[in-house]
Amino acid sequence: MKHYLFALSAVTAVMLSACGNHPAKVNEPMKDPYITIKNGSLQGVKDDDILVFKGIPYAQPPVGENRWRAPHPMTDWQGVKEATDYGNDCAQKPFPSDAAPLGKEPAEDCLYANVWAPQQVEDKHPVVVWIHGGGYINGGASPATYDGSEFARAGVVFVSFNYRLGRFGFFAHPALSAANEGPLGNYGYQDQIAAMKWVQENIEAFGGDKNQVTVMGESAGGGSVHNLLQTPSAQGTFHQAIIMSGGGRTLAGKRYLDKDTDKQPSLEQIGLNFAEKHGIKGTDEKALKALRALPADDVVDDLNLMALFTPKKEGELPTFGGPVNDGEIVLGDPQTMMKQGQVAKVPVMVGTTSQDIGFVNYPDKDALFASFGQFAEEAKQAYDPTGKADLKTLIAHVGQDRYMQESARFIAQQMTRMGQNAYLYRYDYVAESIREGQGALHASEIPFFFKTEAVKYPDATQQDKAAADLVFHYVTNFIKNGDPNRPDQPEWKPYDDKQDNIMTFTMNATALHGQDPWVKRLNAVQKATEAFQAN
Repeated sequence: MKHYLFALSAVTAVMLSACGNHPAKVNEPMKDPYITIKNGSLQGVKDDDILVFKGIPYAQPPVGENRWRAPHPMTDWQGVKEATDYGNDCAQKPFPSDAAPLGKEPAEDCLYANVWAPQQVEDKHPVVVWIHGGGYINGGASPATYDGSEFARAGVVFVSFNYRLGRFGFFAHPALSAANEGPLGNYGYQDQIAAMKWVQENIEAFGGDKNQVTVMGESAGGGSVHNLLQTPSAQGTFHQAIIMSGGGRTLAGKRYLDKDTDKQPSLEQIGLNFAEKHGIKGTDEKALKALRALPADDVVDDLNLMALFTPKKEGELPTFGGPVNDGEIVLGDPQTMMKQGQVAKVPVMVGTTSQDIGFVNYPDKDALFASFGQFAEEAKQAYDPTGKADLKTLIAHVGQDRYMQESARFIAQQMTRMGQNAYLYRYDYVAESIREGQGALHASEIPFFFKTEAVKYPDATQQDKAAADLVFHYVTNFIKNGDPNRPDQPEWKPYDDKQDNIMTFTMNATALHGQDPWVKRLNAVQKATEAFQAN
């Protein structure tokens, strides 16, 4: 399809001609956006100067006997499939305070992709593939904040997709292991790999360059990018990475398929707990059949991010585990794989928000600083040199530094040591309508990265729009060139260990590059973390 972008097969062209529709010539704007991909023809929507195709199946529905199996390749279809609306988001229990509320009803049949493309197709365009966050439990591709229109208008082909969540996406049980049906546990990650391969097979039909693909994810999506960097089956499907608040160290401890650790039960044990809750006993084919016969709502079982952080009742056993070290899809934790150089060596943009998430709790300052071990005094001088900081503030600072801030810098350090450019940032801009003295919360940067600030904030101000323009141009330049810089914006240098440099997107809608003002905090966290791991 190299020089026949948006061209129909001969049979389809004849059929459309009979209906009065004709495919546009190459290099001419499309009137009726029909294209042909590997599995068949699609009809999308022309939105002013861009083309939009939504709800494209990239794998067979993971339902019935396909529940808890690797995604099956999509079969061919006859005729022209309408691709004008999102497919269902993946099965989950939404929650009211979600920063990116779903636009479609969740369902188990959910493996759909969406593409926004420039209308002119004479050249191959760089591609960015978006992986949504939501703690591997919530989220989807349909939220309006994730609309890819502005990327397409900037000359980038934008792809988003859904992947299985919660117990549909991350689940194990001895009966599944005994069935020996393929890779176990990380079905959501397998969906992501399938979507990346779908891009490689089909993106040229949309005017995309399969050899210039950037993968981009936030939160659990950022964690997913870490996994794509290491998993062998994803190698070659992307060439750059943008990691937004994705961690980079081991956050929740290692979890294995079939063995417990001192901190985590195995994923199989968690699956047994879930099965027993629903009256399913045993580990044979009968048990597996009963598990696959459970209604989707029973598999969701009221699980969402809110429920995940609700204190458990005494004696209540865990029934959801999340991603697992399976030795095939997940080979190890991100920090170990990074240190060993067992990751794709690609340019990265990596960063956080200025008031990102972190989960720590201590009864007093002494306990908090004691958690730094031999570096307690260094931590005290970095976080509370006057001794006047309140405990709540200190816990917030230490928590986000351990989970997000130092982890992002760690990734920049490691990729730099592997000879790749790493562009480190911290996003501090907050929409003017919601400022209450706080910094930028987790996920609040997304509308600005996507230039959908007016969708998220209908009363967006001129400064809000300027903030979006600023970061959006850096992001699109990175996608196009592997370098975020352009002449009319402040220079963003690759990370340098000696300079401890970072680009800060400030509350004034400016970009400020220089030494990280939090360097002493992050140094204390890094020393304590690595000392703990060495023991």
